[in-house]
Amino acid sequence: MLLLLYKAKLSKMTNKPIQKPTRPLFSSGPCPKPQSWNAAALSNAFVGRSHRSKLGHQRLKSALRKTREILQLPEDYLVAIVPGSDTGAFELSMWSLLGQRGVDVLAFDSFGKDWLKDITTYLKLSDVNCHEAEYGELPDLTKVDCNRDVVFVWNGTTAGVKIPNSDWINDDRDGLTLCDATSAIFAMELPWEKLDVITYSWQKVLGGEAAHGMLILSPRAVQRIETYQPTWPIPKLFRLTKDGSLNKNIFDGATINTPSMLCVEDYIFSLDWARSVGGLQGLIQRTQANFALIKTWVEETQGIEFLAKDPLLCSSTSICLRITSQDFINQTEDKQRKLCKKICNLLEDEKVAYDINGYRNAPPGLRIWCGPTVEAEDIKNLLPWLDWAIDLHI
Repeated sequence: MLLLLYKAKLSKMTNKPIQKPTRPLFSSGPCPKPQSWNAAALSNAFVGRSHRSKLGHQRLKSALRKTREILQLPEDYLVAIVPGSDTGAFELSMWSLLGQRGVDVLAFDSFGKDWLKDITTYLKLSDVNCHEAEYGELPDLTKVDCNRDVVFVWNGTTAGVKIPNSDWINDDRDGLTLCDATSAIFAMELPWEKLDVITYSWQKVLGGEAAHGMLILSPRAVQRIETYQPTWPIPKLFRLTKDGSLNKNIFDGATINTPSMLCVEDYIFSLDWARSVGGLQGLIQRTQANFALIKTWVEETQGIEFLAKDPLLCSSTSICLRITSQDFINQTEDKQRKLCKKICNLLEDEKVAYDINGYRNAPPGLRIWCGPTVEAEDIKNLLPWLDWAIDLHI
């Protein structure tokens, strides 16, 4: 009987597509590498030598210089390679900078909630204002007090929601803005003058290898570091000062600990590729073109919506989708998650899309990475397969 029902459903569903994406890589992190990447990109990696040697130091400085050039950072902003991916970079920032004044925290995706937990549970700060929102929504930004320190993600990787603009950040603020920008930087316009701390990882938008984070500091952040000493001990991996002043060597390629020079070479390849496609504006345009394809598909497809409730807040990189057909909504959350997993497993078995299940703590749904390393043609070829797989299971 079950076989007959399955065959009956199969006969009524969308026809199985033929054309597949050339690269079924749509993971939101680690993200796909540029299409032109291959292992030969690492052939000149500075391995088997000290990263503190003259040539090793030059390679690290090259990564920092190219980062600054592609991002078009202000000249007085500092850039460093730090341990622990974006998590390490952001926690380093909180441990080094927070505690001088009250903190406002935006918590609208899982990472924002993680930073809130760090601040209240581990740093044990008591003067904390929490601005929370459900997945798919943003807190009221007009209630954020920028005379306090402000901690937030620019793009909610797990919620598919982005900060729409920087109008809510005062130019004459007394506090610092600490921005986790890991799934936004290189794909969205960021207002550097409004951001005092910016962090990200190589594994996100440009598809680099993991384990290394990037830290960007404004002059205001540097001033805080040199005039404020937290009451808690700072682990060596988080330590940015030496003899009471900022250790500027860290921002000149002298990393806190030993980096992987294979990963450094991989990151440099990604930066060179970024330049080849038009630099920052080229990366943003590629991202927007990918997002436009998904947006049109959502508008034309019944039973699919963005998790972001306001179209102006919809992320253009980590696109989170929810299934809204009545048959799906009528199921329990556990059943909904199982159905989403079946859809994703089917697409993986067909070698059409890998790693597109929604984040484990987010509402049941799908998550498709549309950053600049994804080719628009692969998005086009993915969409009919989504129709087919959803129709088969829902």
